Parts: sequence; C-alpha cells; structure tokens
Amino acid sequence: MADLFAGIEPAPLPDAQPADAPLADRLRPHTLGDVVGQDHITGPEGAIGRMIAAGRLSSMILWGPPGTGKTTIARLLADAVDLRFVAISAVFSGVADLKRVFADAREHVRVGKRTLLFVDEIHRFNRAQQDGFLPYVEDGTVTLVGATTENPSFELNAALLSRAQVLILQRLGRDALQSLLARAEALVGEPLPLDASARDALVASADGDGRFLLNQAETLFSVDLPEPLDPPALAAFLQRRVAVYDKDREGHYNLISALHKSIRGSDPQAALYYLARMLTAGEEPLYLLRRLTRAAVEDVGLADPQALVQCIAAKDTFDFLGSPEGELAIAQACLYLATAPKSNAVYAAQKAAWRAAKETGSLMPPANILNAPTKLMRDIGYGKGYAYDHDTEEGFSGANYWPDELPPQRFYEPSDRGFERRLGERLALWDGLRDERRQEREGG
Repeated sequence: MADLFAGIEPAPLPDAQPADAPLADRLRPHTLGDVVGQDHITGPEGAIGRMIAAGRLSSMILWGPPGTGKTTIARLLADAVDLRFVAISAVFSGVADLKRVFADAREHVRVGKRTLLFVDEIHRFNRAQQDGFLPYVEDGTVTLVGATTENPSFELNAALLSRAQVLILQRLGRDALQSLLARAEALVGEPLPLDASARDALVASADGDGRFLLNQAETLFSVDLPEPLDPPALAAFLQRRVAVYDKDREGHYNLISALHKSIRGSDPQAALYYLARMLTAGEEPLYLLRRLTRAAVEDVGLADPQALVQCIAAKDTFDFLGSPEGELAIAQACLYLATAPKSNAVYAAQKAAWRAAKETGSLMPPANILNAPTKLMRDIGYGKGYAYDHDTEEGFSGANYWPDELPPQRFYEPSDRGFERRLGERLALWDGLRDERRQEREGG
C-alpha cells in the first residue's frame, strides 16, 4: 500500500516476487483472467469484464469475505485501464491523509494521468470521512475502489453508495480452492504432502478463504514429512480442527446439504445422524451452529419462533461449556428444528421485499409518518395527520404507511402451521380494520 506519510507514489509491483516472499504474494494473479472464483464479475459478461472491454471504470465497492481477491482485483483494474494505483487502509489513515492523496491525484490529472484509489476496509471510515470522498469521485479526480467485508448498506453513506457500484465477491468454492493448490504445487515444484482425503479436508477448512488456504499450504511445504498426512494427522500438524471424510470421500458440502434437507424434511433421526457424522469427523462446531441457525430462519421461521432462540442458546451453551459437553446443546437444537412445524413464509417474504426495494429505488415514506423535529418540517407537512395507534380502542389506527407512488404490497403470507396460524388470524383481523378505517376516511 502507498505510504501516505512519505508523500511519494507507490512503487509498482515487480514482475517477479522475491523467492522468500509469502506464497500468497508469489501466486498473486497478473491479469484478471488469472483471478479464480469471481467469474461472475471478472468474466466477459460480468460488470468488471464489461468495464474493461469499454476501457472505462466507474467507482465501485467490492464487498466480500476475507481472502477472496479484493485487493488483487483492484490493482489489476488499474493496470487494465492504465490508471495510477494508490492504496490506503481506513485503519491507518485519517482526513489529513485523504486530503494529501486527493491533492496528489489532482496534480496527476493535470499531466493526463488519472488515479484509481483503493481503500481497504472502507467501512471503518466514519460518515464525515466518507463524505470527504464525494467531490473527488464526482469530478473524476479519483476512481474509487473500496473494499469491505461488511454490508455496505449498513456501513456506507447513501450518498457514497449512489456514486459507486456494489460488486459482491463470493467465497471461493471447492474448485477454485483446488485450483489455487494446484498453482502452488506447480510454483513450488512438488506436491503437497497430503493424501486425497486430507487434501479435501484442507480445502474445506479454508471456508472459502484463498489466502488462508495458501498460508496453510506454505506451512506444509516448509517441512519434510516421511509420508503424506491423512486428515487426523493434518489436524494435529496444523493445530486446527479439519473435517475428516470417509473412504468414499463424501465431502463437507454433501453432508451439510444432507443435514439441512433432513431438518427441512422433518426427519430428526436422519438430521441427528448427519450432525453426528460431521461432529465426530472433526467439523467446526461453530460452522454447524451457523448452518442450524440458518435452517431455523429459512425453514421454520415464525411457525415456531423458539427455533431461532434454541439455536442462539445452543451457541451460547457451546461457548460456555466447550467440547465435548457443549455438543449436546447442538444436538438439542438440531432435534428441535427437525421436529418443529415448518414454514418458509419469512424467507419468501424477505426475498420479495428485497426485490421490491431494489425495483422502487428510494421512494419517500408518506408525509404522515415522517419525523418533524423542526418548524420548517412541520410547515411543509411532515407528520401531519399521524395517528398514534395506542390512542385507538383496538391499538390499531389502520393508517397508510406506504410511499405515495407504491400501492400496498403483500410480502408475508403466514402458513397455517404452528404459531403462524395465529399470526394469519391476527393479520386478517387487521386487514378488516384497515379496510374499515380507509372507508371511514374516504367517506369523511
């Protein structure tokens, strides 16, 4: 990254990394075509691929997990369209540093050289600091490429997001990670000292993080082992639990899929079996707890709201007791989910609501529910006609809460199973009251 305090332009990466450089650095791609696992954005039909083909970059936010190539992609973008590359980290930089970068970028614009500014962990800048980017992005002084592991919708200003395209990087899949290992073996000139099952276990333990995988591989290359390691020996060598696979090499993703589908299908015996398969093989308990929690909100939902509570309680219990005692709480959560009434109504509602939000942009809520803390806002109608629900006999005003340009939508349709049966009855009651109130307002 650029040393902002030295006030000099960063030196370009050398064509060949030193022999003692970390393996991940020596394997860093030289072209976008060498980037693995992100073809949906770097390929010819992806957003980045199309920008490169057109020879013009727009500002963007790269959002994705660690080790998925955000920094590499940013540097390669600058090379692809002949932009000056400057990188800073929001962890170590402040407003003074940004001012220096922007001033330097303006000097380069005068001599015909534009700047790609890469900001790692951009979400760590506060709102005021983020506002500082706006004029320079808007007038083209810099093309901003921000990298974040956090949801930009929550961490970045709306004004900045409106000027930058958000591109989502995916966790590296099994094939992409295997490709990285093959490249590492070709560079080092020798195979990893692992049998086939241990190789699969190493890939699974990376959890989509390419940098982590290459660091683990570098550790393995650094030792002279008398024979290839099997999964238990690999786990002992790396001092990290890795998933062990049986002789059929039935993998991590097949087993977690079987567990999730057994829960969805309300088969507690099969669900417990697959959970046991993964835990006894050495799978990370917290990974399984995350997947159980996902099943709670996707496949049980509000048919039994306690399902989510059980999963969070199981996680807390495991944190408190540790292994192996805490694994009993994981088993309890698994059985609770498998025996609970099922509904994907919340999951379907979320997808429908997200789709509608993307399609309708940034419509303003109706004036009656806008906050009016100042006289000016009250004078222009903010909060006018707001009905305080607790002042009504039923605790329900039946007011309109939808933007004027968007008719009321119906995203959530409760099932008739479990607690959702009662929710459906409650919504039906409110629908009737809402119609009555609307007719009263129109009649009045």
